[in-house]
Amino acid sequence: MITLYDTTLRDGTQREGMSLSVEDKLRIVQRLDDLGVHYIEGGFPGSNPKDSEFFERVRSLDLKQAIVTAFGSTRRRALAAADDPGLRTLLDSGCAAVCIVGKAWDLHVTDAIGATLDENLAMVADSVELLKKAGLTVFFDAEHFFDGYQADPAYAVAVCQAAADAGADAVVLCDTNGGMLPQVVAGVVRKVGTMVDAPLGIHAHNDAACAVANTLVAVEAGCCHVQGTINGYGERTGNADLTAIIPALVLKMGEECVTRDQLRLLTEVSHFVAETANVTPNPQQPYVGTSAFAHKGGLHASATGRLAGAYEHVDPASVGNLARVIVSELAGRASLTMKARELGIDLGGDTKTAGKVLDAVKELEHRGYSFEAADASLEILLRKETGTYSPLFTLESFRCLMEKREDGRVMTEATIKVWVGDERFIATAEGNGPVNALDSALRLAIGRFYPALAAIELTDFKVRVLDEKKGTGAVTRVLIVSDDGRSTWGTVGVSENIIEASWEALVDSIEFGLTKPS
Repeated sequence: MITLYDTTLRDGTQREGMSLSVEDKLRIVQRLDDLGVHYIEGGFPGSNPKDSEFFERVRSLDLKQAIVTAFGSTRRRALAAADDPGLRTLLDSGCAAVCIVGKAWDLHVTDAIGATLDENLAMVADSVELLKKAGLTVFFDAEHFFDGYQADPAYAVAVCQAAADAGADAVVLCDTNGGMLPQVVAGVVRKVGTMVDAPLGIHAHNDAACAVANTLVAVEAGCCHVQGTINGYGERTGNADLTAIIPALVLKMGEECVTRDQLRLLTEVSHFVAETANVTPNPQQPYVGTSAFAHKGGLHASATGRLAGAYEHVDPASVGNLARVIVSELAGRASLTMKARELGIDLGGDTKTAGKVLDAVKELEHRGYSFEAADASLEILLRKETGTYSPLFTLESFRCLMEKREDGRVMTEATIKVWVGDERFIATAEGNGPVNALDSALRLAIGRFYPALAAIELTDFKVRVLDEKKGTGAVTRVLIVSDDGRSTWGTVGVSENIIEASWEALVDSIEFGLTKPS
């Protein structure tokens, strides 16, 4: 059995320019749990306020199978394990599983942390033993293992065996510099598997563009614990990409690490994480990219419609993706029907309506909309196209004015005119930006009709410029995340005017929040 260990929330966030809020991390945890990931590394508990809040709040999530894991390191050289503050924080994190990293390269032991080789072995053993005695599942990451093995094989193995003897549930061989080639990884894993008395894992970086390949050959050579990140996010050139590893394990190597139903969520989860991290998805990404199963016009595209299996290495639907012919925009009506059913809208055998909705989705996505992290906007679109949507209010107009005041504050005043039924309301409110001001004015105007609106909060706001070359005239996409204390949802708006895009997302957010089932 292969266990999947996701480190997007820790190693992935070391990607340059990437940052996740606590809300982002909690939403990603839920999606990874849906996908079937066994362990989700949340970060360093106690190292910063964000991670401290995350580990406090993640306890309240109702996860189906995933185990949230805390990350740390072996004890300090001059401290006993029981007195080490880092290990104490792991014990206090509330997590049932932890992962600690230790030095496996003799150069790092002597020159980086100034310890003797024997001291490092004791640091590894003492730390694992303390955590195991507390009843935790313990994974040991042997940092820079492959470089260390090339420098001194006996010592690198001794580090791993020290962790194994102390009770580590898996010893993870790390290609931390990311420079190993698959044949090297495979050979080393086979040898180490005969010498270390613990299950082996693999943690690969992508500096030589071999992280996925190295992970797969490591599994073939005996590793049963696989670490990686969604979309390969990570420092420098990234980590091993779980969105390529998982389908390869399931569809090509027969390793049922997730169910087939879970595997069909792969593309959705990949795009959700990208949108949540405000990173543009890579269309050429294997398995989950929008171009992964795209066929250009001509003989190839024509043949695809008759004999798709001959032109695709896996069924696109098996990973939740769509096959398409770029010229004619062939798309997946079945996938949309399945998604609609997930959102509580049964398109059934109504192929005409499904086709109409699909055309609308395609047109909107061509204009810049993206629904991967905006299920609420997609559900509202489905309601509109199926005739089950009834607006809660109608906009007559809105106006935003910005004012820089003598005290240095910049405030925005929004005036909104709306109709609720046949009654017209005008409201004005101030905010620290146009979205905040519009939100406040709208609440003043309609709040008396919809008291549940008081529970809905906007918890996140992201803006992406879709075509930087157009400068200030570029189309912008706004993603809003909202919460009512019971659930969280995302909405999207697109326009050349950022305020209009924000308004679209805001209206979808409020209407969805007020009409969704309790």
